[in-house]
Amino acid sequence: MDTPLLDAVRSISVRDWLALGQVLLRITLIVVAAWAVSRVGNRMFRMILARLLRAASEDRVDRLETLGRVFGNGLSVVISLVVGMLMLDVLGISVAPILATAGVVGIAVGFGAQSLIKDYFNGFFLLVDDQLRQGDIVQIAGIDGGVEKVTLRYVRLRDYEGNVHFVPAGQIGIVTNRSRDFAFAVIDIGIAYRESVEAAIEVMRAVGREMRADEAFGPSILEDLEIAGVNEWAGSAIVIRCRFKVKAMQQWGVRRGFLQRLKAAFDAHGIEIPYPHLTVYAGEPKQGTAPAFNVRGLPGTAVNELPHR
Repeated sequence: MDTPLLDAVRSISVRDWLALGQVLLRITLIVVAAWAVSRVGNRMFRMILARLLRAASEDRVDRLETLGRVFGNGLSVVISLVVGMLMLDVLGISVAPILATAGVVGIAVGFGAQSLIKDYFNGFFLLVDDQLRQGDIVQIAGIDGGVEKVTLRYVRLRDYEGNVHFVPAGQIGIVTNRSRDFAFAVIDIGIAYRESVEAAIEVMRAVGREMRADEAFGPSILEDLEIAGVNEWAGSAIVIRCRFKVKAMQQWGVRRGFLQRLKAAFDAHGIEIPYPHLTVYAGEPKQGTAPAFNVRGLPGTAVNELPHR
């Protein structure tokens, strides 16, 4: 029994079948050629990247890997767009009107997607200027964390608590990178007012020398402990500031290790680490004519009225 579908098939001439076969063949050739170009291009790109990585210094490896990942994705997008336009041309669909329409639509969309465009531009310059790389410890947009992924559109951070933050590249104005070349472990040490500053500094230097000689901390410390001196007269302590020059991203571990060892050293030398306390002073004029400062004890105690000093 004849059906409309069979009638339609019989109505197609041999020439139409040949034309359809040519179209399918050309589309197949385009897809195969695109696949081959993509494979060859990615392989060449990986070979070039591997050669650069072998010759690169340690601080350039992360940058090259980040750039390689971004530009590899960009190559795939370009090939896909070219294949799409060639396939439309094979099907007899003019690409020029589509491009013209896309241009008009793109302008209209551009006004509504300025933040997205800004993200891509900022992301591009973040990579070109080498402001951050995967694995760096940074502060961006008020967030501290380790860089897990960098794209043209966003940066993915993971903070100390394990929270993941996706920061749009357009919101990144200032990048504070704590992972480049070297860092300083800045430490403020408080001692009681009655303690000798010189004695405390000598103990700090001795602990610093022990840290440099230690197998665990020594390789991370680049220079001897630097003592800046008395930095502040705080409410209950004299604050002495010091710092270690260390390898990048080692400042936190060195700081914790120094504080732990210094606590034991201060205890051994009898140097008081003060705790917050309050001194009540009645005050008196220069003539010394202020009234006595009365102190009253709790019931059952014998506390005499004491003059102020």
